[in-house]
Amino acid sequence: MEEKGIDEKEILEELKKYRQMDLKYEDGKIFGSMCSNVLPITKKIVDMFLETNLGDPGLFIGTKTLEEKAVSLLGSLMNGKNTYGHIVSGGTEANLMALRCIKNIWKEKKRKDLSKNESPKVILPITAHFSFEKGRDMMDFDYIYAPLKEDYTVDIKFVRDTVEDEEINGIIGIAGTTELGTIDNIVELSKISKEYNIYLHVDAAFGGLVIPFLEEKYKRKNINYKFDFSLGVDSITIDPHKMGHCPIPCGSILFRNKTYRSYLDVNAPYLTETRQATILGTRVGFGGACTYAVLKHLGREGQRKIVSECMDNTLYLTKKLKESGFETVINPILNIVAIRDENYKETCKNLKEKGIYVSICNCVEALRVVVMPHIKKEHIDHFVEKLCEVKKR
Repeated sequence: MEEKGIDEKEILEELKKYRQMDLKYEDGKIFGSMCSNVLPITKKIVDMFLETNLGDPGLFIGTKTLEEKAVSLLGSLMNGKNTYGHIVSGGTEANLMALRCIKNIWKEKKRKDLSKNESPKVILPITAHFSFEKGRDMMDFDYIYAPLKEDYTVDIKFVRDTVEDEEINGIIGIAGTTELGTIDNIVELSKISKEYNIYLHVDAAFGGLVIPFLEEKYKRKNINYKFDFSLGVDSITIDPHKMGHCPIPCGSILFRNKTYRSYLDVNAPYLTETRQATILGTRVGFGGACTYAVLKHLGREGQRKIVSECMDNTLYLTKKLKESGFETVINPILNIVAIRDENYKETCKNLKEKGIYVSICNCVEALRVVVMPHIKKEHIDHFVEKLCEVKKR
């Protein structure tokens, strides 16, 4: 660090050079991200709430109130009545909070017999997000990975058989898997969790702001789209910085009611509120403000319109791929398309060299495309053209 500082103009010019190295969503080159452009209103909100800190909410009462309102709005989308939760950094933190809750409920039940070298057991599908691996490392869970059925959703029979044979402390279901956009049968998982009194967490980081807004014409008859608090679900992860058009970082964790907080709180004696539940201490205040404002600004009608545009473009992409001789892993359920390719890693690399950034699947040999709001039909045409060049079709 130099002794004398650099003037504002000079440092901004330097930053501008680095920013120009970044990809821009609107250029239509980013096909593998679950994030997109934010709504113009959010930039004004971020500036308004930039210096607020939800980690010390007693100093920022208005910002804290907005977080509570945001949680209430998200909870109402999930058919919750007295939803408790927080606007957090993203799906990873939200999933970790759910795992903490499972761990501490297990500890309470095992309080008299913690001398045994045991760990809480959780069943989760092999399509679960990598954040759950972090949770296992951090909190010493014993995971049982459930296989998938032919439709790439969790094998319910395996889950039930495992629960009948072993003492299980948590079940994870996914509503909009990261790789394929599939929706696990949460209704059946809920029946199992109720019957055996097992905590059920739903990771709807992506699907949470897509599924409730799907028009009937996009829904498949053989899929149960229900995943919310009207079932036996204990907690739900939803990321407003994905399909909620909010800036990063902006995720959320929702619990059925406030009783779950007792399993999350730790002492924070030097803060204005002396109990804290989130993983992060210092937290940006604009996440809650943006979530509340964007949901109110768009309304159900506005969000439905955006989702429908993404789904229309998803179907358009699927049609163009089939016309060019490509096969999708499944008919898209949400705005995610997986393209079968035995050499998917090489194809991904070759597309990158042509300025197209897709991602890959882990559960199947395929390229993965997320049709976010910044992806338009002309971008899809260009992508398919470059894919054909790479695959020489």
